[in-house]
Amino acid sequence: MIDKSKTLALGCDQGGYELKEFIKIKIAESGYSVRDFGTYSVDSIDYPDVAHPVASAVNNGQYPMAILICGSGNGVCMTANKYSGIRAALCWNTELARLAREHNDANILCLPGRYISYTEALTAVMAFLTTEFEGGRHKTRIDKIPL
Repeated sequence: MIDKSKTLALGCDQGGYELKEFIKIKIAESGYSVRDFGTYSVDSIDYPDVAHPVASAVNNGQYPMAILICGSGNGVCMTANKYSGIRAALCWNTELARLAREHNDANILCLPGRYISYTEALTAVMAFLTTEFEGGRHKTRIDKIPL
């Protein structure tokens, strides 16, 4: 039986393709099952074409978390946050990724593929995947996010 807590969705545009491929291998080595939503090359693609299916899959409960990557991280983050059950966080270092989980119960990590090293991206991903939501005063705050 697959441990659903160790499954996640992964997607990118061409600006995040090489980083996505690196992360996919490394997190699989750490025991995670990954569904790759693409893109599958460095050919140009519109980031919403990947961010929407990933965010929808998390929003619908198919995956507990996801990682999205584009050149700046902004486009995929803005797209993912259109879904009511998504709390996507743009993070460019490990501490921000940890806090996004701990304080904001983020369920999608967005990375800036052109502005983060592979080493920092991987440590941020692992922090995101292994940090638990603290709850308490933070739960009160995130409950106020939806309109």
